[in-house]
Amino acid sequence: MSVTPNSASPNSASPNGASPKSTSRKSGTHRYDAVVIGAGHNGLVHATYLARAGMKTLLLEQRHLVGGAAITEELLPGFQFTTFSYAISLLRPEIVDDLDLVEHGLMVLPLANTFQPGLDGEHLLLGPDADANYHEIARFSAEDAEAARDLDHLIARLCVALKPWMDRIPPNSRSDDPAELAAVAELRAFMDGLDPDVRALGERFATSSAAEILETYFEHDLVKSLYASSGIIGSMVSPRDRESGLIWLFHKMGEYDGSPGSWGFHKGGNGGFTQVLARACAAFGGEIRTGARVQRVVHEDGVVRGVELEGGERIEAPVVVSALDPRQTFTRLVDPGDMPADLIEHLEGYKYQGSASKVNFALSGLPTFPGLEGEADLFRGFTNLGPSIEYLHQAFTEAKEGRFSRRPFIDCCVQSTVDPEMSPPGKHVMSCFVMYTPYKLAEGTWDDQRDALGDTVQETLEEFFPGFSELVLHREVVTPLDIERTVGLSEGNIFAGELFDSQLFLSRPAPGWNQYRTPLSGYYQCGSGTHPGGCVSGGPGMLAARQVMNDAQKGG
Repeated sequence: MSVTPNSASPNSASPNGASPKSTSRKSGTHRYDAVVIGAGHNGLVHATYLARAGMKTLLLEQRHLVGGAAITEELLPGFQFTTFSYAISLLRPEIVDDLDLVEHGLMVLPLANTFQPGLDGEHLLLGPDADANYHEIARFSAEDAEAARDLDHLIARLCVALKPWMDRIPPNSRSDDPAELAAVAELRAFMDGLDPDVRALGERFATSSAAEILETYFEHDLVKSLYASSGIIGSMVSPRDRESGLIWLFHKMGEYDGSPGSWGFHKGGNGGFTQVLARACAAFGGEIRTGARVQRVVHEDGVVRGVELEGGERIEAPVVVSALDPRQTFTRLVDPGDMPADLIEHLEGYKYQGSASKVNFALSGLPTFPGLEGEADLFRGFTNLGPSIEYLHQAFTEAKEGRFSRRPFIDCCVQSTVDPEMSPPGKHVMSCFVMYTPYKLAEGTWDDQRDALGDTVQETLEEFFPGFSELVLHREVVTPLDIERTVGLSEGNIFAGELFDSQLFLSRPAPGWNQYRTPLSGYYQCGSGTHPGGCVSGGPGMLAARQVMNDAQKGG
């Protein structure tokens, strides 16, 4: 594998100290079986599968390091920051096995707890012990504890039923091919064959808001908001909006170490994970070039010929795969005039609506919650700062008006409690996803408002954890505009497009083009804007590779 030298960064080294070999770029004629554009985690997964299949594969990345939005950086000596993301859950188990990721250093650490504090001293602390969780919720309501047990079990059954459809190429509902018609019929029969209570819950997720569903199960605000947070993260929706139900279900489709719905943190952060993928790619013979921005996909008579880099260099390949989002894939890398008009019209309505920012802190010690001082285990997982559905809805309302929320929802994790090597002894790093921060501000620009957002987040943390500001050694603020500028995600949407029903499964990114192919022969897509969607899952990369190889076997 060839990687252009990059700056000293934790993302260039694995948790066990190994790093991908760096060599100079090869000279001469550049011909490959496949070129993959974008070395985010899906691009890495995809390129590794193609290399594993024996294809001479080149992965091109415009930045100086691989990983896309899944990187780890040292912004303060000794402190490792997961700049844009931080957790793993939806990673498909098949990828771990197929690509020998454990052999290459995969090490996912459990995020054991979810801490939901209130503003009045109330709190919920849930973990892996179902009985302990029952009693924790029962402190507020015995009825809610019973309801939580029933709902969790029913959601688990629904996720188990739906999982096979997450791990297969979805049918093309616009095709008259007999195989596709049969696949659509199979999908309908599958839905009709679900147990009635499971099917009813699936229909509720698809047609109801998270708040509506939760109102039928729970009475206590803290319990309802804990569940509701999964329905809004990364999306410009209120928990009272219909789309929040499906987003909630999407986030429950993952697993960690065989435990459905559980989340983990990779050793060394998500940058540690993408370095594992880079090593796997190298082991299978894949080549990676950083500092290589693709200017355009070269094609002739509807057939791909390769790519052209900024600066004019051309690389020949009969297969080109974009791991970028649909806007980049269909309107930047190719001339939209060369695409079908109905596809471009559909993509013009494709919603990105970046709404999440990251604020990362270096801390001199752990925050403290009143009455739970010294309880370090509070932070060995997620901390959700959003004590009621009304709180979450009000934060959303401000964002809809073009202002970042003055009392934001914050989903945070003190990663150094799980992986002490993320910070110096006794000190900590804290990652915060912040909702809601609209990509388009009604007044001013994000360059003007970045520090004000950081101040607001810090003040909110201070409200929940008195004395928090005294712990802050360093602060990094990453707005939706920063995400777009740095890693190319349109409007800073962390999922490469909203997870709405109109943009999932049969319609991701567009009806008729949901099977990783594009209108150009040999041009494919494998980013999070394809099925099954966003988060660090690798699913799009894996399934797109399956499609590329299927087409190669068929000779087209």
